Amino acid sequence: MSLPIDRLATEWLEADGLGGFASGTVGGWRTRRYHGLLTPAVLPPSGRAVLVDGFEAWIEREGARVALSTQRYAPDITYPDGASRIIGFTHSPWPTWRFRLEDGLEVVQEILVPHERSAVLLRWSLPQSVPGVRLIVRPLLSGRDSHALHYENSVARTDAESTGERVRWRPYAGLPAVLSLANASYRHQPAWYRNFLLEEDRARGFEYRTDLLSPGELSWPINGTPALWLLAAEQPNGESGLGRGTATRVATDLIEEERARREAFDSTLAFAGDAYIVRRGEGKTIIAGYPWFTDWGRDTFIALRGLCLATGRLDDARAILLEWAGLVSQGMLPNRFLEQGDEPEFNSVDASLWYVIAVHEFLERMTAEGRRLAAAERRSLEQAVTAILEGYSAGTRYGIRMDASGLLDAGVPGVQLTWMDAKVGDWVVTPRIGKPVEVQALWINALRIGALLDEKWNRIAERATAAFGARFWNESGYLNDVVDNDGRTGAVDGAFRPNQLFAVGGLPWPVLDLARGRAVVDAVEAKLWTPMGPRSLAPGEPGYAPRYQGGPVERDSSYHQGTVWPWLAGPFIEAWVRVRGSTPQAIAEARERFFAPLLTQLERSGLGHLAEIADAEAPHTPRGCPFQAWSMGELLRLDRVVLAAPVAPRPRRATVSGGAR
Repeated sequence: MSLPIDRLATEWLEADGLGGFASGTVGGWRTRRYHGLLTPAVLPPSGRAVLVDGFEAWIEREGARVALSTQRYAPDITYPDGASRIIGFTHSPWPTWRFRLEDGLEVVQEILVPHERSAVLLRWSLPQSVPGVRLIVRPLLSGRDSHALHYENSVARTDAESTGERVRWRPYAGLPAVLSLANASYRHQPAWYRNFLLEEDRARGFEYRTDLLSPGELSWPINGTPALWLLAAEQPNGESGLGRGTATRVATDLIEEERARREAFDSTLAFAGDAYIVRRGEGKTIIAGYPWFTDWGRDTFIALRGLCLATGRLDDARAILLEWAGLVSQGMLPNRFLEQGDEPEFNSVDASLWYVIAVHEFLERMTAEGRRLAAAERRSLEQAVTAILEGYSAGTRYGIRMDASGLLDAGVPGVQLTWMDAKVGDWVVTPRIGKPVEVQALWINALRIGALLDEKWNRIAERATAAFGARFWNESGYLNDVVDNDGRTGAVDGAFRPNQLFAVGGLPWPVLDLARGRAVVDAVEAKLWTPMGPRSLAPGEPGYAPRYQGGPVERDSSYHQGTVWPWLAGPFIEAWVRVRGSTPQAIAEARERFFAPLLTQLERSGLGHLAEIADAEAPHTPRGCPFQAWSMGELLRLDRVVLAAPVAPRPRRATVSGGAR
């Protein structure tokens, strides 16, 4: 019996720790341009190029061929239909399929990406020995930017260099060659496969047809010996990272190495989180999400708290924070990491403030574990924190400045500065110019952290906290989303949004008193909470969008207008526990009522991961990026920090000493 269609449409991910990955659907057909078998980061961790999109695979027995692979062609044709033979699938420890053919023959197919290699390994085997069985595979190549599509053309080279078990293909001179190592025979027979249908791209309003080049055919006898196939992107120095041995030796070593690495993780959540932590030069960074995001400032510092700090990966956290410390400009950090030849983008008011929070919690964790930070490294982090506070208080880009009350103004027309950053042409969907509520909570927390270095920041924090309570409270029992809206003193945007949660949870210090904090949390639970996390806008508010669907304009205009964001489950659940006294009973209830339903979402879209967003209305279908770093980071932070032990509100002053100063 084959797997149900909803299971076949779910997506798996194998990340390489360099920014590249392999990804696809359980059913085997590609639904996005981003689905590929070999997608290395040519300029790690970015510059992703799809070199091998997939493959055709058949079992040959007694002269007859039966498909294991499935392809979708325009307009709506499925051929062949290997998915109908899938009787089992697991993504642990790596994606593994079990096929049963009509004559009862069973075949196991595995795909794994080894860590810190731009490569992928496939293995096919028979659970029971059956003579006379052959596996035939045709690779399907493109050679394109991961955001682009590929079409039949006369430029692509169709030749191959073949020596023993090794074959080299290079359709395009501007991209790495594809190196193939297999315990198989190779027959060169180039052919174009045309008009593949990418259904997710079609649903999202993009071009959805593509062509792929198949250079030839690999053939294995598989009885007692598994069929092994390794693919790698050739490096600039001509190396592949696959070594010089036979396919059997190289594959065996990689499988043993990767199995041991994966078994060392203490939970499936921790292993899923590992996918986002990747190399950048000699340091580390965090990929915001797969398959289309790279590393972004805001996402990095939010996700780092769960992916690195909660899991004890302090060396990774240290490398990431130090990498960014030298990028402060006028108090701001780039919203995206510098790429070769690119100018940095500073259109984020909160990325720098999240950086201050991450530094504080990193140093706290270092102290708690009795670890010391080198004096020069600590000084670098402290100087970055001070530069951010000085820049924001004096005034910087995009109207970001502290006013006389100690609160923070931000925003100019045409620029999106908060995490609600959708923009369609020149239209900023949620401009939030003025004093956004979560930015004030972040700013006050950053001031309290700065006060550990200089008392002057504490005085400003006290003044800002008093002003916050007076100016943001809505007598209906919640916090306004923006005050001094559109730069007009006294004007408010009273839209009911989840941003108010950060005044109660999600940050080291709450900025509301307990009674008001409880009112905010209860109101958010009643109006915004779903099994996937809080909605971004309450039903009934102007502009509320129940579904995130349609083309780019329709989707962007609904991105923060009701759409559910799982990462906000972190501040909500932490706030919910805090206002109930952080008792063991409150923690246990929060785990059962809110955290457990979140865990059930791990199998709905990107397997083992939480998606970026979901529809505002039931069944809250996961949407957007299926593998999202801050969604997973907050899930880990909840599991290991917020819900692991009593979570008392922080004292008015705290120590962040991380070692010798």
